[in-house]
Parts: sequence; C-alpha cells; structure tokens
Amino acid sequence: MTAAIETAPRLPELAPRVGPLQGLRQTLTLARRVIIQVRHNPQELADQSFQPIIFTLLFTYVFGASIASDGDRQTYLQFMIPGMLAMNMLFNSLYVGQGLNTDLAMGVFDRMRTLPIARWAPLAGRILADQLMQLWGIVLVFAVGLLLGFRPGNGVQGMLAGTLLLLFFALAFSWVAVLVGVASKNAQQVQVFGMAVVLPINFVSGTFAPVETMPTALQKFAEYTPVGNLLEASRGLINGGPVATPLWWTVVWAVALVLIFAPLSIRALNRKT
Repeated sequence: MTAAIETAPRLPELAPRVGPLQGLRQTLTLARRVIIQVRHNPQELADQSFQPIIFTLLFTYVFGASIASDGDRQTYLQFMIPGMLAMNMLFNSLYVGQGLNTDLAMGVFDRMRTLPIARWAPLAGRILADQLMQLWGIVLVFAVGLLLGFRPGNGVQGMLAGTLLLLFFALAFSWVAVLVGVASKNAQQVQVFGMAVVLPINFVSGTFAPVETMPTALQKFAEYTPVGNLLEASRGLINGGPVATPLWWTVVWAVALVLIFAPLSIRALNRKT
C-alpha cells in the first residue's frame, strides 16, 4: 500500500499566475461565450434592436417638425441621429451590468474563480462582447437614419470616426455598468438605473433638443457633462463642426471613468464573490 502511494504519479501544480497572452485567450473565449448566449437567445438582440428603431421613428415623425428651428424634419434628423447613437450606446452598455448581475445570481463567477484563469478575464470578456453589440446598434441607427434621409456632412469618414469615438467611450462607460450590475440586487434594478439616471442625463445633455433652448443652468450642466461633450464631438465628426475641444474633454471623461469605476467595480466584485 505504502509503495503504491509513493510511486503514484503526482498531479501537476497549477501555475501561480496567468500570463498576459493566456489571459487574452481566456478573454476571447469568455467573450465568445456571451455571444453564443445571444445566438441561443435572440430576444436579447431584439431588445437592443427595437429601441433605437422606435425612438428614431418616434422623434423624427412625431416631434421632429416641432423641435427643429425651421420646422423641417430633415434638419432635425441631421441633429438627432448622432444623439440617438450616443443614447443607444449608453443604454447598450447597461446590458453589461445586467448580464453580470445574472451571472452573479446564477453562481457563474463563483465557478470561474475556481478555474486557473486570469481574474480579469471574465469581466474583460463580457465588456469585449459588448463592443460587438455596440457596433451592431451603431450600424442599425445609421441604417435607419439613411433610410429616412439622413446624410452625414463628413461622409463615410465622419461615420467611421464617430463610430470609433462611441466605441471608445463605451469601453469606459462599461465600468459604470459593471459597478451598477454588481451593486444591484437583480437585473431589473439595472434597468431602473437606466431609466432614472441615464435617460434624464441624455435629455438634459441635448440628445433630442438643442441645449440653447434650455434654461441657463441646464445649458451649463450639459456643457460639462461627459454625455454633453460626447454629443458635441460626435456631431462634429459626423456632420461637421467644432471637434477639438469636445473631443478632448470626451477623452478626459472616458479616462476618468475608467480610473474611478474600474477599481471600484473590481473591489465590489471581489467582495461579492
């Protein structure tokens, strides 16, 4: 018995740390897991598709003529499409928080922590998969806008530049969604955050109406919010106009969001798991 035990092969020890390349491969694998979930549950993609279509049609044909200064829906469409892109990006980012909250409730992250994978891979995988969903939403809004008569002033180059800016900001704002997802008791509370916080900020920042028509206090609020700067930069890149200052402040806000919310999100996740 003793000899058998002594000659039994020893199991290889797990590596104490995961290398960056291994972590990247694990991130891609976990991102693929999220995408496969969407493929098996098309309702998630449908939820992210119907909202921008309905809002674009609603504001163009119901409010467009009354909000536009010259009463022309086409003029309003040029103003509104970049705003719709920004709002859709922010709401799509909240799906990161909802998915994370669901995974936590089902014990998925507890099981992942027992695996020899990078601690940051599950979060990075979900955020990476979100960028593909974000790209789908951006393409959808542009497609609907073009069908309705939207014509970007800076052409295809402006559309590509605006898309890159929106995806860049989405990466930063995803950390806000992660913290909300970890702190919420259920996925419905993440939706409540969207309706109670994200939607009002969009309206006040000038998504659907020029901030010049708002009270002075709201104009100042829109001028200094990350969403207000993102909207101004997006409109400048897509339609033409001042870009340098709002683009600079958008980058500053994005970096600040990551520096503030990434450590808070990781700390909250570690405590919860």
